[in-house]
Amino acid sequence: MKKVAFYTLGCKVNQYETEAMIESFEGAGYKTVEYEEGADVYIINTCTVTNMGDRKSRQIIRRALDSNPEAFIAVVGCYSQISPDKVIEIPGVKLVVGTNERARIVELVEYSQDKEEKVNMVSDIMEVNEFEEMSIKNYKSRTRAFLKIQEGCDQYCSYCIIPYARGHIRSRKPESILDEVRHLALNGIMEIVLTGIHVASYGRDLGDTSLIDIIEQVHQVEGITRIRMSSVEPKTLNDEFIDRLSKLPKICRHFHLSLQSGCDATLKRMNRKYTTEEYINVVKKLRVVFPDVAITTDLIVGFPGETEEEFESTVDFIKKVNFSGIHVFKFSPREGTPAAKYKNQVSPQIKEQRSSVITEIALEMETAFKNKFIDKKMEVLFEYKLQNQDNAYEGHTDNYLKVIAVSDESLRGKLIPVKIISLKEDFLLGALDETNKII
Repeated sequence: MKKVAFYTLGCKVNQYETEAMIESFEGAGYKTVEYEEGADVYIINTCTVTNMGDRKSRQIIRRALDSNPEAFIAVVGCYSQISPDKVIEIPGVKLVVGTNERARIVELVEYSQDKEEKVNMVSDIMEVNEFEEMSIKNYKSRTRAFLKIQEGCDQYCSYCIIPYARGHIRSRKPESILDEVRHLALNGIMEIVLTGIHVASYGRDLGDTSLIDIIEQVHQVEGITRIRMSSVEPKTLNDEFIDRLSKLPKICRHFHLSLQSGCDATLKRMNRKYTTEEYINVVKKLRVVFPDVAITTDLIVGFPGETEEEFESTVDFIKKVNFSGIHVFKFSPREGTPAAKYKNQVSPQIKEQRSSVITEIALEMETAFKNKFIDKKMEVLFEYKLQNQDNAYEGHTDNYLKVIAVSDESLRGKLIPVKIISLKEDFLLGALDETNKII
């Protein structure tokens, strides 16, 4: 039995695609092993969001050769799509596949193994108009599953390379989505996370459906108890969208609303298509409809031309919104994007300083949000038992608070009420409701 190993860089979409490729190889008789074990075949699923992502991808490719100099190495994903010529020149790489044709990965590997020359399967992603079907039937988790429903992006933010790596928007057909959801439910999955490259654009290319439509259809599947969305932009959550969401009890009270900057002038240079006023109005509506909702976001500091005044506007704005969590990124010029050529690039020292300021504020807001739930009962979906911890299980509330509780009986895959006792480091400590008779 041939051994295959995988390494995934980047986003949740990449993770989904890797899981689908793993299933394809195992279905073809391969055994999946850890990356350092010395596999016959290595599949590296790459990221190209930043130049650092490119460098990391190259390092991982070389690590495969260290494990087995005779291994067959295939590199797939965004870095391959953007820079196939650079990837194929890396010693040891035998096959390069971009962000299409991953569903044929086993066939392509076995075809390429018989070739003396390297094989480049990367084509023009802008000419691809159909969603590439990749499904997962055997999730290793028994609680939460990511489900890719959309591919591509037509937003063209000035700092982002992804539209060039992933192509135009393509939506998965509703019947395909629902088939996978039903299968996952039958296999014990309780929580579905709808994901994509720009999930808010779902359905625009199909003409007769939309994101809220597919959410409502997934909501009807028996066995699924929770539904989450990956990152969306504020304009997605208009009054009708929020009103329809409010009628769906399985929707989690957690929204990751992409922000990037709290200054309108900076947002305009980023080619973001909303204002801070539009953003905060959506947040206010969500908090009325979903009490105790978690609002998280991404933020870029040090974008070209960001003055001290613009940065202070961002600081004031995030305090006004009062997020429950912020992912802070220092702007990194990405070759091939307009922002990389912008004048007035911000120095690394200022980026670091501004990142530290935002990170400190974000931690304060996150801690305050978590403390609100001490002495309250919250429903927790427990996902797995912690290693090296006696009878300790980790799970999440619907508003995505990590909770750890102790039980003599397995909590994995159980959705139960838990009393929040205290905040410990980055998690909440919970005590099980006595009526559950678990302990």
